[in-house]
Amino acid sequence: MTNRERALAVLNYGNYDRLPIVHFGFWRETLQKWYDEGHITNEEAANWSDGTPVDKTITEKLGFDFNWYNCFSPATGLFPAFERKVIETYPDGSRKVLNSDGVLELEKDGAGSIPAEFDHLLKDRRSWEENYLPKLQFCKDRIHNSLVNTGKEFVRFEKGMVFLKNQNRENPLGLFCGSLFGQIRNWLGVEGISYLFMDDEKLYDEIINTVGTLCYRCTEEILLMGAKFDFAHFWEDICFKNGPLVVPSTFKEKVGPHYKRIIKLVRKHGIEIVSLDCDGLIDSLIPAWFDNGVNTMFPIEVGTWNASIKPWRTKYGRRLRGVGGMNKTIFARDYAQVDEEIERLKPLVELGGYIPCPDHRLAPDAKWENVQYYCEKFRSTFSKG
Repeated sequence: MTNRERALAVLNYGNYDRLPIVHFGFWRETLQKWYDEGHITNEEAANWSDGTPVDKTITEKLGFDFNWYNCFSPATGLFPAFERKVIETYPDGSRKVLNSDGVLELEKDGAGSIPAEFDHLLKDRRSWEENYLPKLQFCKDRIHNSLVNTGKEFVRFEKGMVFLKNQNRENPLGLFCGSLFGQIRNWLGVEGISYLFMDDEKLYDEIINTVGTLCYRCTEEILLMGAKFDFAHFWEDICFKNGPLVVPSTFKEKVGPHYKRIIKLVRKHGIEIVSLDCDGLIDSLIPAWFDNGVNTMFPIEVGTWNASIKPWRTKYGRRLRGVGGMNKTIFARDYAQVDEEIERLKPLVELGGYIPCPDHRLAPDAKWENVQYYCEKFRSTFSKG
């Protein structure tokens, strides 16, 4: 079987020869460490990105089958984005920067975590109408200017359509349908979007509706052109360790209808698997997603709250699938801990409709030999026959 056939068989409760061994990419600092240790080349460390030939090389060296995070991504955000500008440089070399979302943030060399924020250009109706609304209008260039990753190279859209129309490919390919709330949170900040709901609900609704309509139009355009995808995918990242950054009932009321409309569209075009990327403790938001058509949770960040597909399957049944939920922190430990993690995953795999995957990008504390051992152990444990 191909990796694509395996993945679709698992998520659709079909027969398969073995589970695909997948990952979710790496931190830059991780690749630099692995280069320093002699596991990969400097070129590989410097030129890695999801789904590229370099990604495939590192993937195969470690023993994975493929990187799960592989989507065609129309420009569903600001178009054009804001031009990055350095506003001020501090004595320690860090910088106050205006980023592509219109956020003033602290930029530090070598920092891979979420940066501190000073301010946001989006504050009120005036800044919305002057600086953001014009950048959120649909045009076909949002699709035609997007590159297509064939797994061998990034090609221009016109050439890439041949690949997008042909489902005879080795790995599953997703269609990124956008972010209906998470990117708005980025533009306003957590405090900003929270206060906006109370201070100007009409503007709050308008921003969400504008983004939802744009994401629908982009999704519709590429599907009408005949492109074929194995799953649809959304990104939000609107939870932390204690729960969501938005009241679930508000999300369901304001954002839910846009999910329902877009997912109805992709199902019309034969896409059954609809996944959503959200870190943190997501349990209280699952009903809002599930009721509107999302059926696959990703990456099921284990965290200190011990996330698992098991209680969700008990509550929502076999319609709810998952990719993720493998605790990546064990890669910093030893073989015995890897063995324990594999044992923990066994009963979850037996539930069906679930593909284990490290629950985020591999961090710099991941030991190369532990990752290789995990892949070997995973292959032998979850092969049939």
